[in-house]
Amino acid sequence: MPQPEEQFAERSGHYHSLSEGPNPSHYRISVKRMLATPGGPERSPGVCSNRLHDALRVGDRVQARPPAGGFVLDPDTTLPSVLIAGGVGITPLLCMLRGGLAADPNRTFHLYYGVRNGAEHSFRNELEDLARRHRTFHLSVVCDQPGPGDVLGESHLYDGNIDVDLLRRTLPAGRHRFYVCGPPPMMANLLPALGQWGVLPEDLNYEAFGPGRLPLQQPAEALEVKFRKSGRTLTWDGSDSNLLDFAERSGLAVESGCRIGRCGACQVKLVSGTVRDDDEAHHGVTPGHCLLCVSAPRTALELDA
Repeated sequence: MPQPEEQFAERSGHYHSLSEGPNPSHYRISVKRMLATPGGPERSPGVCSNRLHDALRVGDRVQARPPAGGFVLDPDTTLPSVLIAGGVGITPLLCMLRGGLAADPNRTFHLYYGVRNGAEHSFRNELEDLARRHRTFHLSVVCDQPGPGDVLGESHLYDGNIDVDLLRRTLPAGRHRFYVCGPPPMMANLLPALGQWGVLPEDLNYEAFGPGRLPLQQPAEALEVKFRKSGRTLTWDGSDSNLLDFAERSGLAVESGCRIGRCGACQVKLVSGTVRDDDEAHHGVTPGHCLLCVSAPRTALELDA
């Protein structure tokens, strides 16, 4: 009989990034305690995170998938790596940093970490220790709302936000490979600016935390969506952001993971019909398939789900 924690993990569908480099004995995730929305839905911010803090104990079991997704460090060390993090977006970049330095202690990294103030500076001791031990790792902390105890030049190097002007002034000249992870407002401002600055698409890797880029523009007419394996035919009326939300609201059990088009867990075969999708999803989609979490019907559909 599954334990309560197992049942919770199976239905929660939340994902957390690894925060440590490859280790054959364990995976490490770092989860910030969040404020849940009172009376909000099961997927409200903080529901899964706070459960990990409050309910799980050493020895408890959870159902979890192995690490997946395309937001990974390129093994090519010929280009310096620029890691740009906002808030809790530091976790996957810390994983890249630690793994990269473990494989090559002389690999060049520039980490720009944006936080509100020193009280929200995660992994401070760990990052400062890495910077002391690796001369090729350059740490730049940026505060946009410094607190009373934050001293420029000591607790952080720069006031304000991470933008292209700061990068242009502080990065060495030449080509770099960028890895960016942060909240949607940061991504919406920084990613286009990096492209305008001249960063090549193949040198720009990113992952946003928070909701995906949908809702997409929806067709006005109602569309029939048939789920072949489930034996259900439903009517799409455009009130859901994507096919994953639509399926779950209709009581269908479908695989899911990150919910932002990165892990590929919700990929299903398109038997017939076409979809509108978020073309910025990073996970490679098999031809003739779609990712439910970033897709909406363009025409009537039949899905192998």
